Amino acid sequence: MQGANHLLQLVALVTVLGWASGLRAALVVFALGASALAGWITLPAPIAWLGSPLVVGITSLLAFIGFLADKIPGVDSLSDFTAAPLRVVTGALLAAAMAGGSHDLGTTLALSGGGLLAAASALTKLATRAAINTSPEPFSNIGASLAEEIVVLGSIWLALAHPLLWCIALAALLLAMAWLLRVSLRHVRGLLSRLVRVFSGRGERAPSPSAPPSSPPPAPPAAPAHSRIADITDVQVVGGGTSTDSRS
Repeated sequence: MQGANHLLQLVALVTVLGWASGLRAALVVFALGASALAGWITLPAPIAWLGSPLVVGITSLLAFIGFLADKIPGVDSLSDFTAAPLRVVTGALLAAAMAGGSHDLGTTLALSGGGLLAAASALTKLATRAAINTSPEPFSNIGASLAEEIVVLGSIWLALAHPLLWCIALAALLLAMAWLLRVSLRHVRGLLSRLVRVFSGRGERAPSPSAPPSSPPPAPPAAPAHSRIADITDVQVVGGGTSTDSRS
């Protein structure tokens, strides 16, 4: 039973670090280091140095810079795009370190799973923020950023305190991410299509209300009906006699 609980706790930590790093890698590293420095958790040997005061100070500064940049429209998408590869690598390395940091199969699976989860969350964040940035007001960006920070910190706490609940929540989050990614990409693709039509001059023009509706051309007049017999023969009656003139 103890072994099953340990395995569940390990799976929860591996998945939460991979998934959360795709959203805010600096915040995840700072949360781990600060928790270790406060004595709340014990980090594995490969990443125990994250709990040193110097590293906690550096990561707190990076997390604060990310906190500010993530709430400015346009800047958030630029920072997400440039930091996405680093977030994927961070998620993979943290997940592998939690699994032991050795070269066995479990560490390899943790490295791959953490990297894939980080890539999925980073891609979803990129598409979602691109769709949000189409709105001119900044409040949606600020709200989305605050929601991400709450979810990241809350997910780490949930994985530490209730690993089974986190695994269930992760399954729901993955389904929600798939739906959100589809909706966001469709919105951004539609916006880009409209921009291309506008700048290329192929935009649809509405008909002028003063222009009269077009009517079909009048039908040509019907040809007068004649007898084919009249075209072939003419019959004349002269003084009681009958003469016939044949025409070709």
